[in-house]
Amino acid sequence: MTNVDKQEVNKFSDIANEWWNKNGDFKPLHVINPLRAKYIKDKTDLENKKVLDVGCGGGLLAEALHDFGAKVTGIDAAGPGIEVAKLHASNNQKNIEYYEKTAEDLSQQYHEYYDVVTCLEVLEHVPDPSSLVATCIDLLKPEGDLFLSTINKNPRSWLTAIVGAEYIFNILPKGTHEFDKFIKPSTLAKYVRDAKGSVIETKGMFYNPITHKAHLNNDLGVNYLIYARKS
Repeated sequence: MTNVDKQEVNKFSDIANEWWNKNGDFKPLHVINPLRAKYIKDKTDLENKKVLDVGCGGGLLAEALHDFGAKVTGIDAAGPGIEVAKLHASNNQKNIEYYEKTAEDLSQQYHEYYDVVTCLEVLEHVPDPSSLVATCIDLLKPEGDLFLSTINKNPRSWLTAIVGAEYIFNILPKGTHEFDKFIKPSTLAKYVRDAKGSVIETKGMFYNPITHKAHLNNDLGVNYLIYARKS
């Protein structure tokens, strides 16, 4: 069975044209994107490295990593987003490969192929996140680097990421997140270990919905990012 939630794919397909609108539905991603891209660059050498961005959407992270010297491939199950990513890269003369595929599709041909795999803000949108983590690690070369980000599962994250972000501050479309799909850091770390990876660092990511500023910290209460390596 394909590890894709069709309802989630349709949700992001419907707003695909908003990907590069810095004041639109994806404004929070435009704010945090430089932060997370710099974190990845600071943790691993990206120059001429083969990087795969899983769930790339309209290509925000893929383009940022390309600008740091990586050879980037982006994949996503939502076709309209991929078309937006292709067009934006072409218009800005950025050589990035984009495919409407799942990680599972790609792993059949590219086992242990990539130096770096990123899967950010995606795990909370798939039916089986543990399977996706395992597939991401399968796609990595031995000693390859993995970057994951998602949302913690607790009352605070429900209030912040759903009630606050979607209903009070309206910085995300209503229905973007489902609390049942949030993942505790300890659970995500177990997924990594079960797939023969090791967690190197976990960082929290704070987003201020009033000032629209973001920074990394050690508070894993809501959004967090994991840096791991394939054993």
